[in-house]
Amino acid sequence: QVQLVESGGGLVQAGDSLRLSCAASGRTFSNYAMGWFRQAPGKGREFVAAISGSGGNTLYADSVKGRFTISRDNAKNTVYLQMNSLKPEDTAVYYCANGGLYGHSFSAIYWGKGTLVTVSS
Repeated sequence: QVQLVESGGGLVQAGDSLRLSCAASGRTFSNYAMGWFRQAPGKGREFVAAISGSGGNTLYADSVKGRFTISRDNAKNTVYLQMNSLKPEDTAVYYCANGGLYGHSFSAIYWGKGTLVTVSS
């Protein structure tokens, strides 16, 4: 069993930056890829970014490429999502996930409960 707890969400203005964190417990953290997803009001959950267990490989959705950066600190069992140049369309609940990264695909196994990011125009 894996426990994932997201933090760092909040209300910001367009153009601002925000960093999300996800603390993991229950599994050997470095053995697994981690990912971030988001769900905007009235929409389905969509993939945002993923990172391999070692941190050497990353994957991004086209909509955030160049603005968001995923990273991890295996000593702290934590994965981060640095979000820059935020847009109102980035408003969503952001979820952390633990799973596997296979080429250009991330498969989530465990999920956190999410943290809300609201970007005002």
